[in-house]
Amino acid sequence: MNKYKVCVYAISKNEEKFVSRWVHSMEEADEIYVLDTGSSDQTRKKLKKLGVHVKRKIIQPWRFDVARNLSLDMVPKDTDICVCTDLDEVFEKGWREKLEKVWEKNLTRIGYTYHWKLNEKEEPIVSFYTEKIHSRFDYTWIHPVHEVLHYLGTKQEVKINVDDIVLKHYPDSMKSRSSYLPLLELSVKEEPTNDRNMHYLGREYMYYGKWNEAIDTLIRHLNLPNATWKDERCASMRFIARCYKNLKRYEEANMWLDKAIQEAPYLRDPYLEKAFLAYELENWPEVEKLCHFALNITVHQKTYINEIFSWNNTVYDLLAIASFHLNKIEAAIENTKIALSMEPENQRLQNNLAIMISMQEEKKE
Repeated sequence: MNKYKVCVYAISKNEEKFVSRWVHSMEEADEIYVLDTGSSDQTRKKLKKLGVHVKRKIIQPWRFDVARNLSLDMVPKDTDICVCTDLDEVFEKGWREKLEKVWEKNLTRIGYTYHWKLNEKEEPIVSFYTEKIHSRFDYTWIHPVHEVLHYLGTKQEVKINVDDIVLKHYPDSMKSRSSYLPLLELSVKEEPTNDRNMHYLGREYMYYGKWNEAIDTLIRHLNLPNATWKDERCASMRFIARCYKNLKRYEEANMWLDKAIQEAPYLRDPYLEKAFLAYELENWPEVEKLCHFALNITVHQKTYINEIFSWNNTVYDLLAIASFHLNKIEAAIENTKIALSMEPENQRLQNNLAIMISMQEEKKE
């Protein structure tokens, strides 16, 4: 017997290929609600056939927060727990039971494990907490893009994190991000003091190769009084350095990477980012030193700021190349083997290892 009424809600547009998998994952809920924002494929038809409550609404001008709020409005008022997901996401089986075990009437929101990126073996390579399970009232979605739940209640918001409720993300690589930049520019125009949106806008400029715009915007982020989260500040500093590196202004890049390390010395990311710069400049002792610093950090912070290169085989690959150039062949072989064990099909690593072993054998002769 379930203790609470649980409803899933979502927005959709042209996602027919995800419908069956998503509904199967969400069907542990009592009811599922979807606001379709203008599908031209079979998304709505497939959802309805599987028993999902569907409405259609064209939103002009497009904003993610407006769409999310209209989908939340579809959820009945007697619902105890709302669960917002996207159609390219899948819960691990048993999520409803785990949710009921931890939910209390005073709770307002739950954070849970989100595997944002998986490798071909279904292993998480980017994972962090997300917080889209919440009580029915006192919440609204804000921001045109990278929208977040905003608490409106008069009482204290009560949140907990639950590791064993796991949501996996299987994104559509063909889906365009073209709307993100203008929506982020709108977000910053609407709330020029919002540190999160300013950081996202600077990052988006960087993705587009708008190096100077990115630098200016990320510096604006760092100068905001409420930009106090060290992980995000470190990321802004790294991105500034990345832009200067692309502009071939290596001294400025190095300066900003030193700032990034000083800001968050507990993260691998700035050490690896600086190792990339040293690699480009063929400063092999610096690459070696920075890789060792990175490897001394063993705690993987569970936030959205997770660089894949910090926790895959990149650090061993870089260390092996640096060791090779420093004529430390045994260390080069050892680290190449570690890198290869994490990516056995990598032909370049296989070739590197063969060359190193051949050199080692020649030395013995």
